Amino acid sequence: MIVPITGNVTYTITLDPTVWIFDDRKILLDEAFTENKVDHDQEDELEKASRRFNQEVYQQKINPPVNKSISRMEGKKILENSYVMPINEFLNHAEINENAADATLVITNGDEQQVSLQALKECYLLFAMDGKPLKDDGPVHFLYRDGSNRENPIKGVKKIIIN
Repeated sequence: MIVPITGNVTYTITLDPTVWIFDDRKILLDEAFTENKVDHDQEDELEKASRRFNQEVYQQKINPPVNKSISRMEGKKILENSYVMPINEFLNHAEINENAADATLVITNGDEQQVSLQALKECYLLFAMDGKPLKDDGPVHFLYRDGSNRENPIKGVKKIIIN
């Protein structure tokens, strides 16, 4: 149930989606795509640039996510919803080399899917459906940030290779 990020990176890292259910960075699947569409329609270029700058400054301070205490009611709610995780922060920790061109998603059935680096940086990884890990067709599903493949995600992603 782990997903290594390897290839043209400074640091090979291993993602463990089974622990993301307790990570504060997770996003409800239902909210992941509705927020983005509103943001893209309402933001102007200056706001986008400002947000990217702030994100880069924040990422320079390597602070692990701190999970606030969870009440019993919140814990029950967590175990009933579907969640996605933005992958960009993990890619920043892996430090993709400047000469990287694209990425290959290795699927559990042995197939491979090519995606652009930009699409990878902006993607969501679906890791929990109804509060449970994706055991049958997991460990994660690849979803484009715009939601274009929400009904037909790339399933069974078990490895990400940066080319």
